Amino acid sequence: MSLRELYPLPDIDPKWTVPQEFEAIFDWEFDEGRQTLMHLYQKGKDMQWDAVNRIDWSLDLDPENPMELPVEIGGLYGSPIWEKMSEKERIELVRHSQSWNISQFLQGEQAALLCAAKIVQQVPDLDAKFYAATQVMDEARHVEAYRLLLKKFEIAYPMTTPLQELVDQALRDSRWDMTYLAMQVVIEGLALAAFGSIRDMAQNPLAKMVNAYVMEDEARHVAFGRISLRDYYPQLTQAERNEREEFLTEACWLMRGRMTDAREVYRALDLPEEECVEYSENSEIVQLYRQMLFQRIVPIVKDIGLFGKGIQKTFDEMGVMGYADLDPEELQKDDEAKAKEFDARRAYVEAVAKAGQEGNVAAVGHAE
Repeated sequence: MSLRELYPLPDIDPKWTVPQEFEAIFDWEFDEGRQTLMHLYQKGKDMQWDAVNRIDWSLDLDPENPMELPVEIGGLYGSPIWEKMSEKERIELVRHSQSWNISQFLQGEQAALLCAAKIVQQVPDLDAKFYAATQVMDEARHVEAYRLLLKKFEIAYPMTTPLQELVDQALRDSRWDMTYLAMQVVIEGLALAAFGSIRDMAQNPLAKMVNAYVMEDEARHVAFGRISLRDYYPQLTQAERNEREEFLTEACWLMRGRMTDAREVYRALDLPEEECVEYSENSEIVQLYRQMLFQRIVPIVKDIGLFGKGIQKTFDEMGVMGYADLDPEELQKDDEAKAKEFDARRAYVEAVAKAGQEGNVAAVGHAE
């Protein structure tokens, strides 16, 4: 069964086509490349993994609260609509909301797959092409992992309009750095924060594991965009940098609602859509979540040199300027360390299980 067959909404197009107009660039220098990017490329090769084998797909999701997240973090929790719901209706809302969230992760990963492939063709330097090629493989693996996870929900949702709008811009723009800016900085930056919320708050081991392993890769992808743009933007005129800042401002406001505006869920469950959206938008938990989503973006934007008055004003209005002093490299190291903790935990469980089996065999042999 295809995931599209699990959409609760009718009339969703089976495919989305985005026309492309850009130059594919060959690099005839074949030089050694920048040390920072070649180091990242080597890391990208060394840290490849198999979604089928590294993740324990024998684990199940909870039928009532799939990722076992606190129900209090739902945008409608405590609302008059929530209070009127039966227990069965609340369970359906939780299931659909979590499925909608993972669906957006899946949709975003396919967008990243296409954007990374575009970067391989379009970016002028071979070292960047090398790393982007490893990202293409990473993104394919992420699509695979989230597809397998979403099948366990038995519900799936299409890409939201705000995300589709930004992806469309990233793919259509003929300037290679704009693809980086939209995907590696904004979309991947938001995704990292969202993945982290599930990795750290969910109690379901499968959901935690999938997001932890994807984050391990995504942290490198964001670093790739950061290093490439940090080297490139000083070469641009102030007018060109101003244009990039204006794009960033619009993209951040556009995507600010991407992770919280689950109107498709309300429509699918026949809930009063506008009333649900209004309550959720104004709830304290959603306001806090929206701020948390920018913890990766703000320090990256500062690091790449697009931190003019306009973008600072935007971050001030969003209440996220406090993230400006976070260290992107330390955040990346933390993501990698937490992924390794999951590997160690699984290895320990498997070792204990194996020891138990060997002990049973020895006991049987002794009894005989």
